[in-house]
Amino acid sequence: MVQMEKLDIRTITMGISLRDCVSDNHARLAVRVYDKVCRMGGGLAAAGAAIAREYGIPVTNTRVSVTPVALIAEGVTDCAAPQAMLAVAGALDRAARQIGVNFIGGFSALVHKGFTAGDRALIDAIPEALASTAHVCASVNIGSTKAGINMDAVAQMGGTIKRAAELTAAADGLGAAKLVVFCNAVEDNPFMAGAFHGVGEPDCVLNVGVSGPGVVLRAVEAAPGADFGELASIIKRTAFKVTRMGELVGRAASARLGVPFGIVDLSLAPTPAIGDSVARILEAMGLTRVGAHGSTAALALLNDAVKKGGAMASGHVGGLSGAFIPVSEDIGMIEAAGMGALSFDKLEAMTAVCSVGLDMIAIPGDTPAATIAAIIADEAAIGMINRKTTAVRLIPAPGKKVGDRVEFGGLLGHAPVMAVSGQSSEAFVARGGRIPAPLQALNN
Repeated sequence: MVQMEKLDIRTITMGISLRDCVSDNHARLAVRVYDKVCRMGGGLAAAGAAIAREYGIPVTNTRVSVTPVALIAEGVTDCAAPQAMLAVAGALDRAARQIGVNFIGGFSALVHKGFTAGDRALIDAIPEALASTAHVCASVNIGSTKAGINMDAVAQMGGTIKRAAELTAAADGLGAAKLVVFCNAVEDNPFMAGAFHGVGEPDCVLNVGVSGPGVVLRAVEAAPGADFGELASIIKRTAFKVTRMGELVGRAASARLGVPFGIVDLSLAPTPAIGDSVARILEAMGLTRVGAHGSTAALALLNDAVKKGGAMASGHVGGLSGAFIPVSEDIGMIEAAGMGALSFDKLEAMTAVCSVGLDMIAIPGDTPAATIAAIIADEAAIGMINRKTTAVRLIPAPGKKVGDRVEFGGLLGHAPVMAVSGQSSEAFVARGGRIPAPLQALNN
């Protein structure tokens, strides 16, 4: 499974609370943040490498998530609030480099029902923070089933995404690739760019993200005559095995570091490598290309079977757990989008049944901020109504048009620039206010 099917531990993510780092002085706050991340996470990369050697399972990434920075930096009084946010971003970046992790998440704000001054300052600082750091990831939660959708925040995030891409134009808008806008964000997600350490979490915790699209693909390919009921059972059994392996590694890392084990997130997170594609699983079910009619149904079966198999394997399944469909990170998605088989609208439909949402999609650089905001609103509505996490990670690639290509390298991959609707959403987004919570919210 490891050599032929690319099974790996995609990430061991250490969640670290920064609530005890609060200070009214921005320099003191930055020092406390740096010191705590280095103190708690200093052995993380070495532990991941040791576990990989001992168990023969690749640990692809070690990462850190922290308390949403808007919560811990808004009490600074000795400088302008955005300056305080940027000071913390710099401290996080230096700490990530020092301890050897590839990403650190938590430059985040939770504004699903409204803003505080700290929330506004953090959102204002996001573009510069992402442009000036190499390891920091940002996220903003703009809606939930319980609260509805904060359309003022949605409107602001449209412009924030554009600005983050513009400030990193030389890297095809890479800043926007490190920024996620959520509805129903979860507190224990180990995957970037949307990971943060929730306020209900302990002081420090280890969460493991497992990925095995290649393993599931081989299992599906080995059963060409199976009906959908049999196919679901095959995927469940496969997910069970992968989840058990993930919990084993998580508990081993917990014991080595003396940090509580949190959850194992069984998410089929693809990479651009051959044989590591969620799209190929859907195609193995009988679709000529992902994006064909039937893709949403195939993804629904896959996502549900993965969750059921994981739930059978562990009492500590959490995070997002399911199937991701990021365009730039999945060779099958890249090919389908490039040949026109997979449209933006079909991707949106598939997000109703996948693990997250519109992920790592490159769009024309001249896309208006209001259009980006409206896309966020649509995706948030899917999450709000269906009581699930949805997210948007769009890259309005500066200077690029439909059919051009963006290149990020590594796990972030490459992607064709996809078309979005040319119709204006300006007046819709400008209404502002809050889309009320749906009837599903009244479930106490």
